[in-house]
Formats: sequence, structure tokens, C-alpha cells
Amino acid sequence: MRLILASSSPRRQELLRQLVGGFEVIKPEIDETRQPDEALVDYAERLSREKAAAVAKALDGAPAIIIAADTIVIDHEGALLGKPADAADARRMLSHLRNRAHHVVTAFTICQGVERPRLITRHARTMVRMRDYSDREMEAYIASGDPFDKAGGYAIQNEAFQPVASIEGGYSNVVGLPLDELREVLRECGAWPSLRA
Repeated sequence: MRLILASSSPRRQELLRQLVGGFEVIKPEIDETRQPDEALVDYAERLSREKAAAVAKALDGAPAIIIAADTIVIDHEGALLGKPADAADARRMLSHLRNRAHHVVTAFTICQGVERPRLITRHARTMVRMRDYSDREMEAYIASGDPFDKAGGYAIQNEAFQPVASIEGGYSNVVGLPLDELREVLRECGAWPSLRA
């Protein structure tokens, strides 16, 4: 059976390689606009479902398991932090997060089958506390270009900046795919451990 990751994210691809043997990558094309008054976790879960459904619709009808995910950052005030639009936006986000805790939520959907797909959606949450990095460190990180494709404007795995002081919850969830939770859902679907081969 085909296994498809509905994401062009290199980070999600690296994570999934730790869990399964081989898989295909298909980038979903959806509208990621948040709906009025939509709760943040509901928003992430809906996007993961829509990504999975978009890829399922594009397939030729062959049996497949599709994995889709969406990661959001929720600051200490309960506000959503997306990807920075520019250097000033990255600076604002990183200053806002500095020496404070926030939450990272990754919602994921497993789509099993194509003609009559079975969708299972879950999410994982990790509390992240940022360290008290200096303005100089922050500016060097922004200049590297790394913040601009990342929710909240940072990557926990960046070895040069190392922005995070501690976490409560899954590390892989912060990177973009909660592997423990994903493994459990694949087991529920009867697809684990056969996908490891």
C-alpha cells in the first residue's frame, strides 16, 4: 500500500523517515485561512484534514495511507503566531517569546483509503520555554534566514541559535510531527509495524 506524506516540509520528511521505511511526498494545495471565531486547535485539526483530503482527491484511486499535519504556535496570551512576514515580524515574535513559555500544537490526520476514506485526526501539545537570548543572538538568527518558514519564527533544532531552554512534551511535535502519537494511530489502523519495512 502506498504511504504518502501530504507535506513538502523537509523537517516532517526527516521525522517520518525515523518511523517508517519509504513514502511518497505530495504537497497539498488548500486555503489555510482561519475561519472567524475558530478555536486554534480546531483550526490546526481542520487544516490537517483538508490537506489529507486534498491529496486523496488527487490520487488515481489506488489504496493509500495519507499522513497530513499542521503545526501552530500559541503564545502565553493565547494568540496565534504564524510564520514571520519579514525580518521585523520575526524580531517582534522572537522578542515576544523570549524568556517566556508558549505552546506548540501539531494536529495530524491519517487518511486510509481513497474512494471511501477513513479519517482519523489527533493533536499533540508541547509547552516550550524559551531562553533569555540576547538581541545580538536574535539578530544573527534573523540574518541567517531560518525564521521565515517557521511558525513562531524559530526552529527548536537550530544548533547555532538554540532558542529553547526546556520543553514539557514531545520534541518531535515541536519540530512538526508527533511521532509517538502518530505511531499509535497507525497501530489503530493496522498499518504498524508493517510500514517500518
